[in-house]
Amino acid sequence: MHEVRSFDPYGAHRDDPYSFLADIGETEPVFYAPLLGAWCVTRREDMVAVLRDDQGFSARDHNPRPAAALPEDVSRMFRTWRGADAVAVGSLDPPEHARVREVLNAGFTPARVRAFEPTIRAIATDLVERAAVLTEFDFISAFAVPYALEVICRRLGVPEDYYDRCRTWSEQRIELMMSQSNADPERLREFARGLMDFGAFARSLVQERLAAPQDDLISELLHDGKAGRTLTADEVSVQVPTLIFAGHMTCAEALGTILYQQLQSPGGWAEVVDRTIAVRDLVEEGLRFDSPLAGMYRTAVRDVVVGGVHLAAGSRLLLLYGAAGRDSRSRACPAAFSPDSRSATHLAFGHGIHFCLGAGFARAELEIAVEAIATRMPGLTLAPGQPPHHRPVFPLRALTELRVRQ
Repeated sequence: MHEVRSFDPYGAHRDDPYSFLADIGETEPVFYAPLLGAWCVTRREDMVAVLRDDQGFSARDHNPRPAAALPEDVSRMFRTWRGADAVAVGSLDPPEHARVREVLNAGFTPARVRAFEPTIRAIATDLVERAAVLTEFDFISAFAVPYALEVICRRLGVPEDYYDRCRTWSEQRIELMMSQSNADPERLREFARGLMDFGAFARSLVQERLAAPQDDLISELLHDGKAGRTLTADEVSVQVPTLIFAGHMTCAEALGTILYQQLQSPGGWAEVVDRTIAVRDLVEEGLRFDSPLAGMYRTAVRDVVVGGVHLAAGSRLLLLYGAAGRDSRSRACPAAFSPDSRSATHLAFGHGIHFCLGAGFARAELEIAVEAIATRMPGLTLAPGQPPHHRPVFPLRALTELRVRQ
């Protein structure tokens, strides 16, 4: 029998879950957290073993669950907003996963990423120029979020008029996934109706590209699949909201972490400006030190043993990717933020068949953003005041704001 643990990443451990996880991980690398209704896995080797075993563990229920039962009408909309029985690629298990994933991968090949880099640079330059006239500003709202949102929307082919709505719909999805027992039912209904609109928008946009292809990812998925393989309109419609949601939120979160950690480090931003620290090393270290996706859920489909703990079929596991990046048993995972050590090793993009299909795209996006900021804002510093806090949206790691000045 193992003792349950009061791990609370929404409250007591919101800003720093890692101290708690490091302490408990030394003696109990797999522990049960009742608040999350899951067995938390903290060691890298155990996570990799789970992620490699796609026959023993299902990704079908990989997202956080609401802490309390949703009203029946809200629950129905939350289940069906993508379409009846629709499942995004991150929730698909073999063999269906491979077929969909193969087509999606073709949209994020190195060649596709390189071809899109000029567009990413133009977006970064434009937003940096806008922020450069400000003496002090919130980096999250002035750059990180609009940058990441525009990049993925431009890649997909989302009309500019819908950028803000895509952001709102993404936030509404978070609110439903993180719903607490004291949530206002009418607000939940508003969020659920927003998701219904999100799904309808995705289907409408896909139908437009089916009839009239353009130079964007949606058109590629419908018309230009590898070796003639494409997805149906319904299949593409299911993936679009996830690509928007994950594509902008994790990038914005990573940028916030990277900037914050380097600005408060002894060398400060000057080490990035003068290239004492390589941009690529800084990005990888930011992903390791505080992964924008701190974890992902899996469900055991049979009785299993993880980290020496026997778990029954149906057990829910939370693989804490962020904790893996600070695994004390690995010399490549230092406790401190150290981009100059070239020691970064992480699971920020996952592992196995569900490894992030946009990892190369995200790396390019992050590096281009850091380069643009370093070029135009060489004197950037943290603004005086209290350190920033994180939003209660675990396993996402999102700063509420990051005040900087130049």
